[in-house]
Amino acid sequence: MCLIRQPNRIRQTIGLDRVRRILRAFALALSVVVMLPATSGFAQTPTPAASPTPTPTPSSIPTPSATSTNYNQSADSSTLNLGSNFLERLGSQASGGVNRVSRTNPGGGGASESAEDPRYRTWFEGYGMSVRTDAQGDFVGDKRKTVGGVAGFGARIAAGVNLGFSVDQSHTDIDVPLALQSATLDLTQVGFNGSVDKGPWTWAFAVVHGFGKVHSSRDTGLGLATAGYRAAVDGALTEISYYWTRDQMRIVPKGALEYVRATGAAFQETGGLDPLNVGSSAISRARVMVGAEIGRYFIFDRKILDLSAYGKFVDNFYQDLGSVQVSLGSQNIIVPGIGESRYGMDAGAAASLSLTNTARLYVNYDGKFRNELVSHQGTVGFEYRW
Repeated sequence: MCLIRQPNRIRQTIGLDRVRRILRAFALALSVVVMLPATSGFAQTPTPAASPTPTPTPSSIPTPSATSTNYNQSADSSTLNLGSNFLERLGSQASGGVNRVSRTNPGGGGASESAEDPRYRTWFEGYGMSVRTDAQGDFVGDKRKTVGGVAGFGARIAAGVNLGFSVDQSHTDIDVPLALQSATLDLTQVGFNGSVDKGPWTWAFAVVHGFGKVHSSRDTGLGLATAGYRAAVDGALTEISYYWTRDQMRIVPKGALEYVRATGAAFQETGGLDPLNVGSSAISRARVMVGAEIGRYFIFDRKILDLSAYGKFVDNFYQDLGSVQVSLGSQNIIVPGIGESRYGMDAGAAASLSLTNTARLYVNYDGKFRNELVSHQGTVGFEYRW
């Protein structure tokens, strides 16, 4: 019995061992399958996220300042105003009371027109002018000083018809202190004027053409930026007046229409930091002036002293201030011109001393009063007739 049972136990033991080996193999395979993904995950090195490329900061591009060409605005305005001043002086020469007196009463004290022997006349003048312009928008204001001289020739070509020709040479210093800028304007003007007397009425006209050169200087902080360019002015004036006299006094009401246009050529600065390119410019103005002159002459020691004063209302009913393009590299800005207020007053006074029937000395004062501009001018002159 014992021999029979022993093999069965051995077979059972062997069978159990097989089962255990199979279970171990299955468990090992299962653990390998389970651990494989985890092990693979830990074995891989994660790819770092790409950092964004920083956007480059654009470099600072210099741009012109709105005040960088204040000197150009002032030079244009100076050219325009000098043209107006010359026109008005020519108009006053053609229709002014003292000249009207000499044409209709040459000897004074009731002398007849037949006593008017001189047909030709020549005159020489020296003058000085001071102008201040207030700030307007981006324009910071300026101060201008002008000195100049005039030489002229006139003739009576028929009864009551007079023509004249004159040349004006002036030099203007322009200072724009708040913008650290300055300029000079040398201007030559050629003028032609005339008058026609008909009874107490006088019609007068004047035309001018001027040309010159502007030299500018601008402090950039790292040296001076300088430039030179051409300027020109053209203008015309027509005036009607009525000569009323009683004894040695006169009142002369007047009305005038004036048009002036000034231009400046394009230019490029040199030197300094960031020199500018500046385009051409053009400004123009039309105005009407209404006023009167009052005067009186005195005779003593065969000489005639004439004193007079005038005032007139000014309406600048048309002003084209224009604009100019200012460039610095690829950057551009548009800068407007400057002008006067629409309404204003002009006033002045004169003293004339006729040494003889042919020689006369005179001094004049002329003032212009606007909201943004004030001008004072003094003139000394000598006239000779033959």
